[in-house]
Amino acid sequence: MSETVLQDSKTDQKIKLYATTWCGDCRMAKRWFDAHGIAYDYINIEEDESAAEYVMRVNKGYRSVPTIVFPDGSILVEPSSRELAAKFSGK
Repeated sequence: MSETVLQDSKTDQKIKLYATTWCGDCRMAKRWFDAHGIAYDYINIEEDESAAEYVMRVNKGYRSVPTIVFPDGSILVEPSSRELAAKFSGK
């Protein structure tokens, strides 16, 4: 998927990982962040209705997970491990 920058998002100092427990791509992203020692907030959209609404808003009505929001306001949706690595290498 492509990277998007959401201009009006409230940026925070920590990455926000919007996910579900059953999603394989979500588990991969979580493992990738853990393996690289990268701090993040894990937000289960099945347990947080406002988070689910946010994910649907930024994904044009779809509950696409993982949706990862970075402190600079950029967003990756369903990224591969290669896309995550590129994000942190600046490429």
